Amino acid sequence: MNRVLAFAIMSGAAVGAHALQLKDDRGVTVSLERPAQRMVSLAPHLAEIAFAAGAGASLAGVSSFSRHPIEATRLPVVASHGRVDIERLIALRPDLVLAWQSGNSPLQIDRLKRLGVRVFVTEVRTLADIPRIVRLVGALAGSEVTAEASARQFENEIADLREHFAGQRRVTVFLEIWHRPMLTVNGAHLISDALRVCGGRNVFAAARTLTPLVSREEVLDARPEAIVTGSSGSEAPQAWRGLEPVPAVRNRRIHAIDPDLLHGQGPHAIKGVRALCEQLDLVRR
Repeated sequence: MNRVLAFAIMSGAAVGAHALQLKDDRGVTVSLERPAQRMVSLAPHLAEIAFAAGAGASLAGVSSFSRHPIEATRLPVVASHGRVDIERLIALRPDLVLAWQSGNSPLQIDRLKRLGVRVFVTEVRTLADIPRIVRLVGALAGSEVTAEASARQFENEIADLREHFAGQRRVTVFLEIWHRPMLTVNGAHLISDALRVCGGRNVFAAARTLTPLVSREEVLDARPEAIVTGSSGSEAPQAWRGLEPVPAVRNRRIHAIDPDLLHGQGPHAIKGVRALCEQLDLVRR
């Protein structure tokens, strides 16, 4: 292990003028002498973004649940549930690690930095962040042309959906991401941004925390026209017994969307946006 660590530290040391300097979402400038040749991603959406940016061949390791694209499932796993196996990661000799600001421990990121590993940290809060990060990863990997094409395709598809639903009647929606306890998202969350594209309004957009707990009484007071859930089994009417005065429950407008799509933070999130738009269209009929 000591020899591996020594190699990583030496390979991460500066060898001359930096050819590339980019600022990550922490505001930290990450410098590379050359495009990254061996990268590790510490979140599923970052693996997907790396492939979309044309850097899939440079990806040496991923986190658990990295399923998009299928090629990511064949790579060594070095992180799970936000925890990083430092020794396994270092053994892959990465020249760049892609990390998730709200999903990876700052302490582990700091430890990697102390070991001489460069870490580029990003955060997806809006749909616009996805193509933005695709472009950043493309710049870091030297695959800007592919990254630009992927980013533009995503932006164009979102723009088409936004234009299509711009004149539609707005639908009030309760976005449920967990049923017991009842968990939702506020207006700053990525899913709320997707909802706005579809002409929907999050009834808990004004909540102070990003993923607040809500009570049944609060759902009664909010009176959403539709409930969109990614929680298994909660699309069933019996899961909402006692909430019949809520229009969404009374009219059976409870729609389940695969959480892999609804919670996606990589380019395949476009499928989740489309699914969300389709469900809201059913409510408008």
